[in-house]
Amino acid sequence: MRDLKHLIYFEDLLQEANNELIRKAKDDGKNVLGYTCYFMPEVLLDLPGAVSCRLRAPKCTSPDMATYYMSGRTCHYGRSLFERALEGGYNFLDAQMATETCTVTCRFQEHLKRMPDVINNATFQTSFVDVPFKKNENSIEHYEAQLQTHVLDFLRDEYGIDTSDEALLKTIEEHNELCRIVQEIGDFRKLDNPTITGYEFAVITLVTMACPKYLILDKLKETLEELKTREPDDKKNFRIKVVVAGSENDDPDFIKLIESCGALVVADRYCYGAVEARTQIEIREGETPLRAIARHYLETSQCTRFMEQKDMRSRKKFIADLAKEYKADGIIVVSNKFCEYWSYERVVDTVVLPRDFGYPVCSIEKEYINTASGQLRTRFQAFVESVELKKIQEGK
Repeated sequence: MRDLKHLIYFEDLLQEANNELIRKAKDDGKNVLGYTCYFMPEVLLDLPGAVSCRLRAPKCTSPDMATYYMSGRTCHYGRSLFERALEGGYNFLDAQMATETCTVTCRFQEHLKRMPDVINNATFQTSFVDVPFKKNENSIEHYEAQLQTHVLDFLRDEYGIDTSDEALLKTIEEHNELCRIVQEIGDFRKLDNPTITGYEFAVITLVTMACPKYLILDKLKETLEELKTREPDDKKNFRIKVVVAGSENDDPDFIKLIESCGALVVADRYCYGAVEARTQIEIREGETPLRAIARHYLETSQCTRFMEQKDMRSRKKFIADLAKEYKADGIIVVSNKFCEYWSYERVVDTVVLPRDFGYPVCSIEKEYINTASGQLRTRFQAFVESVELKKIQEGK
């Protein structure tokens, strides 16, 4: 396939957190609000006068200073974020909008709060939101109250940001337009011979999270139009299709590694993926904008924090349904080393998904940045061969 016009530009934007467009937004007078978790609704951080930036630590391989504070037996992702903060990589942040969800990222954000000199920015503050562990009306009510106090009131009082219902409605509309574009781009992965690779889609998705949306929307629209006429290769350059599910992944090269082994990634149910983050927000009759946001983010999340049996079962079905919708042959379940939630979930997935839904599963534990690519390549190649053999045995 011919190269996407803006792909190299998108790749360059992902080389550092303080990228060209973040700097442009700062020059435009915007407050840059960092976050790490789906449960900090990015739509609230894109209100007029602000832009959201989902934090990453690209190319961080040795978080030695962060390990001193957080120990070596915590997730490499959280330590990498703190390492980058200690290096001065997040001094552009005006605030870190924190959530008490993932343990290690919560600890990273607590360090930012307790060590105010880490972020060299006079305006910098941290605000924490408590996120419920259940999905019911009481939980939505509690979550809404948290978002009101620790996000909207905080942004209004500390940064003068307009948090009125009118501003929220406009921001939801803009957010939904972005989601629609990304969803339409992702739909090309459903084709028998997709006209976009998993790597390309991962880059596009990450750019929408790491960059000011108003500065990339035009290029996303151009990419969508380009894909409408993009022709696939005459000969398929993949052997099987897979869904990748699991914990935090903001490294497109990990997706490229999988695809280099013959497994085309057609859907992404992992933290920093598009399946949940690029679902449009619906405002139901009688709902305020904030209530709709609180309900949306709780109900759409497939996070492993929700441990009720019905939620655990529904997560397995959700992944299996994704595999069916995107015509996947197998599922790769990935967790970062020392990830509390996904270490357990990954083990259960390896049993339930093949037994109850008939999908072969490859279970992987990895570091935040891939340093063992040779070992991973061997695992993925073996998985591809096993799925191909299974298809032959079934006469497919």
